[in-house]
Amino acid sequence: MFQGTCGATVIQFRPVFFVIGILLSTLAVVMVPPALADAAVGNPDWIVFATSAGLTLFIGVSLIIGNWAPRFTIDVREAFVLTTLAWLVAAGAGALPIAFSGLHLSFTDAYFEAMSGITTTGSTVIVGLDSAPPGILLWRALLQMLGGIGFIVLGVAVLPFLKVGGMQLFRMEFSDKSEKVLPRVAQIAGGIAAIYVALIALDATLLWIEGMRGFDAVCHAMTTLATGGFSTFDASIGHFHSLSIETTTTVFMLLGGMPFVLYLEFLRGKTRRLLRDSQVRGFLGLYVATVAALVLWQWLGGGESFPQALRETSFQVASIMTTTGFVTVDYQTWGGFAAVVVLYITAVGACTGATAGGIKVYRLEVLYATAKAQIRRIIQPHGLFEPHYAGKPIPEAVASSVMGFFFLFALTFAALSLGLGATGLDFLTSISGVATAMGNVGPGLGAVIGPAGNFASLPDAAKWLLTLGMLLGRLELYTVLVLLWPEFWRG
Repeated sequence: MFQGTCGATVIQFRPVFFVIGILLSTLAVVMVPPALADAAVGNPDWIVFATSAGLTLFIGVSLIIGNWAPRFTIDVREAFVLTTLAWLVAAGAGALPIAFSGLHLSFTDAYFEAMSGITTTGSTVIVGLDSAPPGILLWRALLQMLGGIGFIVLGVAVLPFLKVGGMQLFRMEFSDKSEKVLPRVAQIAGGIAAIYVALIALDATLLWIEGMRGFDAVCHAMTTLATGGFSTFDASIGHFHSLSIETTTTVFMLLGGMPFVLYLEFLRGKTRRLLRDSQVRGFLGLYVATVAALVLWQWLGGGESFPQALRETSFQVASIMTTTGFVTVDYQTWGGFAAVVVLYITAVGACTGATAGGIKVYRLEVLYATAKAQIRRIIQPHGLFEPHYAGKPIPEAVASSVMGFFFLFALTFAALSLGLGATGLDFLTSISGVATAMGNVGPGLGAVIGPAGNFASLPDAAKWLLTLGMLLGRLELYTVLVLLWPEFWRG
């Protein structure tokens, strides 16, 4: 590591660009299946995918060759730069075939769509998915699949190391000093990837058996496990009008919302740890409580039959809490109480170590434990009360990091909402738009971006603000915002 004139370390960009080169080369290879899908039906967009793949591969290989070294070391600051740059570059490369395809989208729309895919948000600007070429539909699903597995690895291996928003607590749960799942992070990532692909294959098989075309089954399976929500139809899962498809999708959305590391534990014989995990129990408990409340609301106050209310609510709550964003009905018709509940669970999200976005259940548990300890200190000033999570004391640094995360979340939420309002959007569209972007959910509320609409009609300035919100939400705020701090660059 080189030293600056004032003794501060200089960020080394060679390892950063080397990894970005690998990422671009991977994306180039993944562009081949959509090219083949379009070529198979005679759609000329296969040339767009082939050209985009060639350009992306050329840049990727050039970065690899130009920045190769026998040995690389990446420190904390370089990890911050790499994490943010990887998502920005992936969205840029992902936007190329979308921008130059027969959809005739602007670069703003193409980048919005690609960022929505790679962050597994699921908001879309494409109208007429039912008649869209297969290459674009497959590419959107592949972007979400890559974004989902990428975030799992990021959440398990990188963010805890960076101590982002209390994520070091998750590292504490799976550190070398405690019950290490597998010897090295690489093996953990490999095991998670194998489980991820296996669950996608199982989901696709079940959806195909239940009546989906093979192509639709594969696309929906990828976006379900990625908790992304991109569909091949404008009506999303509601297009199929199938209880079995909705039930299967609900189960796999919930699986996508739970820590994949615990699935490794489950396969190694530690079957009880999955259901004893504090996060999982909190997540499933909140899911059941929310479903029960909304079923009663629809059944007793909305005039729905109990089976229909249970069917609609169990699916939609799972979709929103796991930040997937699939829809079967326009849940805005459920009334004011339901709309408020939907807005709240949009921000909550699911578990750390999953593909889902949002604030995360474990942060709420840490905040609750910290607040509970503080209240007890107020009641008994001379007592010693220490907050606990999963039976272990919560380090003060973790509690401070979580509280800082909530402050930054509220501040960013307010700033982006004001920005959307300044572009001319109404209050509900602005508030729910930021909530769905930062929560990586997909649909918002209101006539424009609600479950029955999309984001195509928004002004370009609003789309760029929401694109920023997606990135901030996916990378847990700190990872991006720290780059704006002058001291970060001074070392």
